[in-house]
Amino acid sequence: SQENTGTPTSDTLNFVKELDAFPKVPESYVETTASGGTVSVLAFTAMALLAFFEFFVYRDTWMKYEYEVDKDFTSKLRINIDITVAMRCQFVGADVLDLAETMVASDGLQYEPVIFELSPQQRLWHRTLLLIQNRLREEHSLQDVLFKNVMKGAPTALPPREDDPTQPLNACRIHGHLYVTKVAGNFHITVGKAIPHPRGHAHLAALVSHETYNFSHRIDHLSFGEEIPGILNPLDGTEKVSADHNQMFQYFITIVPTKLQTYKVSADTHQYSVTERERVINHAVGSHGVSGIFMKYDISSLMVKVTEQHMPFWQFLVRLCGIIGGIFSTTGMLHGLVGFCVDVVCCRFKLGVYKPKSMSVFDGHVNSRSPLLSENAEH
Repeated sequence: SQENTGTPTSDTLNFVKELDAFPKVPESYVETTASGGTVSVLAFTAMALLAFFEFFVYRDTWMKYEYEVDKDFTSKLRINIDITVAMRCQFVGADVLDLAETMVASDGLQYEPVIFELSPQQRLWHRTLLLIQNRLREEHSLQDVLFKNVMKGAPTALPPREDDPTQPLNACRIHGHLYVTKVAGNFHITVGKAIPHPRGHAHLAALVSHETYNFSHRIDHLSFGEEIPGILNPLDGTEKVSADHNQMFQYFITIVPTKLQTYKVSADTHQYSVTERERVINHAVGSHGVSGIFMKYDISSLMVKVTEQHMPFWQFLVRLCGIIGGIFSTTGMLHGLVGFCVDVVCCRFKLGVYKPKSMSVFDGHVNSRSPLLSENAEH
């Protein structure tokens, strides 16, 4: 007779069945227990909780910092300024002098007469800003939160005064922006308007009386590079009250170019650190200098790239499979170990103890025994 050969489809199906790594057991061969059901419920609950928390980890992002040498030497550095000085606008002047003793044009600055004292609403905003600045100095990781939540157009400037001003306009708000070369420089606010000079620059202060000097000031905003509302800078909210007419305030600033790339904003900005110093000008005791506000800045040669990172989807799946498989295997081993320990304690686990066999001969009566006698012993 001719043998029946299988079709290619059936052969392939049989080959696939032989590769099955998950053999199926009939339900009649499976025994379920209450302890196994309890462990299964606990395992499924733990899987659901960890998978739920893992989803939040997957949604979260973090900031990645990369450092490289700044090779951009041709672009201009933008300085964003908003400072209020407790002197009338006609008595003060602001300008920038770079490292090459070149006076930078200050056409982008505006002088606005204002009231130095803040209104109740502005004072509340200012105190809140100072509290945030104190937390930023203690918790440096909060800067990442600001980076991730910045949005163009978010209000960060001092709110306008709502009440009717009844006091005289005794202060000057200097605000605007300047473009300077990317070299070290000195932005300063001092008495008198700046006038050009062949060897640098000078301020015309001869017509201003020393009794009117008052360099108490408040820095509402000072940043470098592209202005991004929502980012707080180290000097934002700084308020200094002068104790003497001839007083010098100095800020030594180190600027770090920063490229910010998040899911909400992409910008070229600059971070900076600052060291403060103030002293009273008194030539009689050897404290020389010029009264005013001096911000000496220097630019770092390193550039920081701050990029918002997100967990890849494939990594989320791998971690999810690890949670499910790990809990399933671990609970199974623990359940078997606990069951083994219970059987040993309860003396129900058979270890195969050696039991010697006794030799006896029954004579037909119940429980009657007699010794074995050889035929020779009968004689």
